[in-house]
Amino acid sequence: MLVAVAVVGLVAGVAGVSVGVAAYRRANQVVDECAAVLRRQLQLAGTTSVDPKALRDLAIVHYDALKEMSGHRSFSLALINAGGDGVIISSIIGRTETRTYAKPVRDGYPVDGLSPEENQALRAARLGKGPIVTMDDPLPDFGISPSKAG
Repeated sequence: MLVAVAVVGLVAGVAGVSVGVAAYRRANQVVDECAAVLRRQLQLAGTTSVDPKALRDLAIVHYDALKEMSGHRSFSLALINAGGDGVIISSIIGRTETRTYAKPVRDGYPVDGLSPEENQALRAARLGKGPIVTMDDPLPDFGISPSKAG
């Protein structure tokens, strides 16, 4: 009985350490990406001739949204201004129909939930990695909290 309790305690301890390490890595990733966004903001802050409401950052991700179509015909396009406000436009192309969606972005965060492709486009735009980005491009995640994700 005592051995079983010790084994359960050991497993719980290892699980706790694993969760702690994952949380630590995630926190470092979010801090690094926030620093990159701030560096970019500071670089652009020195130019007084830029209208803060003008669209400044964009990124487009092409992908295959449906199994019936190939050739990366679907896309998500993020258009963001200096304040982090903008829109993400996605077009899902199929054989018989096309659907287009527009989702607002406020302060650099989506108002509604995003697909992985829309999220990739938003991250690339915020980091100035556009205009053309693929899903394979390694971009940091902005750690969008549930209150910001909508």
